[in-house]
Amino acid sequence: MLAGILLEKWKRLGSLFGRAVYLTVAVMAIAIGALPVAHAQDIEPRAYSNAPIGVNFLIAGYAYTEGAVPFDASLPVKNAQLKTSNAVLAYARVLDLWGVSGKFDAIVPYTMLSGTAEVAGHPFERNVDGFADPKFRLSVNLYGAPALTLKEFKDYEQDLIVGASLQVSVPAGQYDDSRVVNIGTNRWSFKPEIGISKAIGPWTLELQAAASFFTGNDDFFGGNRRSQAPIYSLQGHAIYGFRSGIWGSFDTTYFTGGRTTLNGVEGNDLQQNWRLGGTLAFPVDLRNSVKFYVSSGVSARTDNNYDLIGIAWQYRWGAGL
Repeated sequence: MLAGILLEKWKRLGSLFGRAVYLTVAVMAIAIGALPVAHAQDIEPRAYSNAPIGVNFLIAGYAYTEGAVPFDASLPVKNAQLKTSNAVLAYARVLDLWGVSGKFDAIVPYTMLSGTAEVAGHPFERNVDGFADPKFRLSVNLYGAPALTLKEFKDYEQDLIVGASLQVSVPAGQYDDSRVVNIGTNRWSFKPEIGISKAIGPWTLELQAAASFFTGNDDFFGGNRRSQAPIYSLQGHAIYGFRSGIWGSFDTTYFTGGRTTLNGVEGNDLQQNWRLGGTLAFPVDLRNSVKFYVSSGVSARTDNNYDLIGIAWQYRWGAGL
């Protein structure tokens, strides 16, 4: 039975890849692109790769989802048939942190959501757009990725990298306390993570472990207090790099936890989810590159799977490029 589910998911991913290839070609033709929207179920290969100190990245992007709510999988909705279109702007800079490389990045998403779902057995329709919660992250490569200038970086070859990061989500997105489904979450979240990246010839194998912690929402759906237990997640990536600079990856993630409490009553909404995905990135020229990515839910204990397709354009400058 599991084999059948996986086969269906791979067929679905194949269809999504076909659409993503078409989008990538279109984006290259008109010189625009997109970035993955930030979700609780993020899949992010090469999060701890090294780069020259002082390089800046500007990313513009688009991501589309179908299914459940991608930015808060614990919302008490059933039979969700929701679609989101997400425009994203992001900035990142590579830093010298006491002799090792680090990175600061900021993500600002804008989301349009529409569709139907059920709350307490009653159907509802939701059409809304607005800014989602912005996210800020500081990461540091603790081992195997020294801080290097562009000239020094030309002789660098990755072996083993060990890194860590902290991401903070700020409750500044669109929020209406008379609605269950919103684009913003009306709470802070903090996500510490550790990651390991090992290069083996043209292959790079990665593993990331993280925990997401949430503050309470004291104004949930008419003034209720809603809190959520931490969500623990694992990501794995198998990345193949070509000499041309093109790289592709097979990606998977598992996350568990996140049980909610409403006015002191614990819910039966423990999350135990698997997702599969893939990423393909290639350079356009020295400063520009394009990436497209897809992912799909394989299994979910609380019926909150969704499909995602996205494309991103990245421009880099600084450090003597």
